[in-house]
Amino acid sequence: MNDSLVIIPTYNEKENIELIIKAVFSQTHPFDILIVDDNSPDGTGELVKAIQEQITDTPFENRLHLLTREGKLGLGTAYIAGFKFGLQKGYTYLIEMDADFSHDPKDLNLLRETCAEDGFDVSIGSRYISGVNVVNWPLNRVIMSYGASMYVRMVLGIQLKDSTAGFVCWHRSVLERMDLDKIIFVGYAFQIEMKYLAVQFGFSLKEVPIIFKDRIRGVSKMSISIFKEAVLGVIKLKFDSMFNRLPDRQRK
Repeated sequence: MNDSLVIIPTYNEKENIELIIKAVFSQTHPFDILIVDDNSPDGTGELVKAIQEQITDTPFENRLHLLTREGKLGLGTAYIAGFKFGLQKGYTYLIEMDADFSHDPKDLNLLRETCAEDGFDVSIGSRYISGVNVVNWPLNRVIMSYGASMYVRMVLGIQLKDSTAGFVCWHRSVLERMDLDKIIFVGYAFQIEMKYLAVQFGFSLKEVPIIFKDRIRGVSKMSISIFKEAVLGVIKLKFDSMFNRLPDRQRK
């Protein structure tokens, strides 16, 4: 078994899924893949099953996994399900990644090496560590995303340039320290909560520069409700930490 699992949540990603699987498998390091599909109406899950059959008796056999859920249950819970799968299977490095090529598969090697070779517990593909490296986003979305990370730094005091980033490599020890069943947020706030907990528990985090490209195929899942959850979620995390509720909530 390989040591690294790339977790890709999907909902209606039929246009991208075969291409992203091929791109991940083409990297120099042998990454395994877990697709967490929320019962996509467009047949994404069925296409993944077909690909699994196609790669039988090839070097990629048993490297593509599929977890099908009953419906659209949120990004955060998809990653939690993926983390649990990866931990149970014994992977050392578990990597969050989008299906739509907004995250360049070539950067998977950089994220893993930052943990495996440089010794960090968490590596974050950051859009803002070296300027604003976002391609094809409208200005209002860039401002919203960059402003969200500034807001997190001011309220929570964690010195990350891109706290809402969704391209992240976790060493299994970080995830084992957390009670994953007690992660409370599902959208952008999920990304913030996970990184905040890692900081609170004393793990080392490293941001590495990436170029984020907006999707070419398919439809964005971003919504006002997801952004609102992030704004209010940061306030909740701050109050929980002020009144020592955060460690209690995470104590196993």
